[in-house]
Amino acid sequence: HLIRRVFHRMCATTEKAFCLKKKKKKKQEAGDQTLERDHWNNKMEYVLSVAGEIIGLGNVWRFPYLCYKNGGGAFFIPYLIFLFTCGIPVFFLETALGQYTSQGGVTSWRRLCPLFEGIGYASQVIVVLLNFYYIIVLAWALFYLFSSFTIDLPWGSCDHEWNTENCVEFQKTNTSLNVSAENATSPVIEFWERRVLNISDGIEHLGGVRWELALCLLLAWIICYFCIWKGVKSTGKVVYFTATFPYLMLVVLLIRGVSLPGASKGILFYLYPDLTRLSDPQVWMDAGTQIFFSYAICLGCLTALGSYNKYHNNCFRDCIALCFLNSGTSFVAGVAIFSILGFMAQEQGVPISEVAESGPGLAFIAYPRAVVMLPFSPLWACFFFIMVVLLGLDSQFVCVESLVTALVDMYPGIFRKKNRREMLILIVSILSFLVGLVMITEGGMYVFQLFDYYAASGMCLLFVAIFETLCIGWVYGADRFYDNIEDMIGYRPWAVIKYCWLFITPAVCVATFLFSLIKYTPLTYNKKYVYPWWGDTVGWLLGLSSMICIPLWIVYKLSTIKGSLREVRLFLLLTLRFAVLSGSLPSPPPLLIDFQTKHFMYFLCDLLNLFPTIQSY
Repeated sequence: HLIRRVFHRMCATTEKAFCLKKKKKKKQEAGDQTLERDHWNNKMEYVLSVAGEIIGLGNVWRFPYLCYKNGGGAFFIPYLIFLFTCGIPVFFLETALGQYTSQGGVTSWRRLCPLFEGIGYASQVIVVLLNFYYIIVLAWALFYLFSSFTIDLPWGSCDHEWNTENCVEFQKTNTSLNVSAENATSPVIEFWERRVLNISDGIEHLGGVRWELALCLLLAWIICYFCIWKGVKSTGKVVYFTATFPYLMLVVLLIRGVSLPGASKGILFYLYPDLTRLSDPQVWMDAGTQIFFSYAICLGCLTALGSYNKYHNNCFRDCIALCFLNSGTSFVAGVAIFSILGFMAQEQGVPISEVAESGPGLAFIAYPRAVVMLPFSPLWACFFFIMVVLLGLDSQFVCVESLVTALVDMYPGIFRKKNRREMLILIVSILSFLVGLVMITEGGMYVFQLFDYYAASGMCLLFVAIFETLCIGWVYGADRFYDNIEDMIGYRPWAVIKYCWLFITPAVCVATFLFSLIKYTPLTYNKKYVYPWWGDTVGWLLGLSSMICIPLWIVYKLSTIKGSLREVRLFLLLTLRFAVLSGSLPSPPPLLIDFQTKHFMYFLCDLLNLFPTIQSY
């Protein structure tokens, strides 16, 4: 009786697949054809696009600060360990996954292992939240860039309408008698807080929208839209400028920085190793989270970009080169930044630790303060903020491209038609712009920090990385994935990467994730303002919105399988045996229909038999 029921199910499944195929063929004959999937015109477009995505603001404003904070040159030890155990393996995994399946961040996991499709949804939720707030930095940078088109920089003096009586110019710091040291503020800080942000007392008081920032945000979204509106055909051309020009600016700033008096002290402060700091677990956590931030892993962006590669592209060689380029850029950016901070510390007669900043504080307070002290300061300000805009622009439009690619691949019948993709990008841009307006209100900085601290936090990325490596290493099979890679590039990559997927990467990610939970501290702004309880609650909801996708999808997928456990198991085993005997399960090209069915059966057979080897079937 059981065999008969299973046989009827097999027949019904076969008939359903045949009918769907016939129906699809009729649609195509009726003229309802979809556009073909694009590919990069050449390898350089792909390399520059990935470089533009991974080499972003974090290389300039986060890595140098973490180096000096965590022991200088000693920080490179945990950084390199995390690079080789987590960064490169996951980077290569996502790129190879996209190239092998020729699908975006969601459907690639659906084709490989449908039960873990939630990984794709989790990464896209993070990307959606990133699209809301990351571009705000570009709006700030554009505001500073436009403000630099003047003879005297507006943040260089205290004679503007937004300045207060407590404002003290740099050269007057030691001679002012009217303002106490405790109440004194610099014109740079007042320009940032009172002119740019007009910041309120807290997140409870959002206030009105800063219309100048709103125009800058609108301009940023317009630029972003036209960079990707034609897909990889337009993105591949834009990155020739946006991914290379920041390097020119960085070299110019580096040459200028190392030639300044006091630069050597800043560089020494940046690189001098303090090995005692390695005993602090926080140093190791900072190194791990920096790798995940800097390499844009667990966002689906690398999968989306890799999906436009040709099938036999040597993605392994590309990954190794791009990873070393990324880390090398971080190191050089640190030298450029700290050489100028060393000069500023010497000019003001204060320790470098007092002028070193991280994040927006470096880009919009520390560096503008240093620029004021240079000859031809407006020129150097323009160079710096052009670099910031282009670094952020690359990362932003690749994130939007990742989201759009995922949606188009999920619903090709809807979006892979003439002008549909452009309309989808326009809708995404408009919605993201409207949400972003909340972050350019007078209390918008508090909302921005809430998103930055929780929405794309290290914990979210680590959680996704754990399931990515478990899925590839243990469910789909690391050896099987290596076979797929060998079919693409002609050889098997370093064996150590496979063992990282199996053991090292998930173990390191789990340990770092647990440590992040243990060391969690509530968010504050400027180490003074404490967020209300509901603010932290909203933040946790933002973080959980991505992580919960993975377990929810697993529960949903298992709950929708019809029949008893014995029926499901027997159905899969008989179907798999029939497929193997009939010779219909050779390793297929990435786009065949039975590709998804094959690996779904593989996974459920493994699951119901407590993960035996596939050879037992």
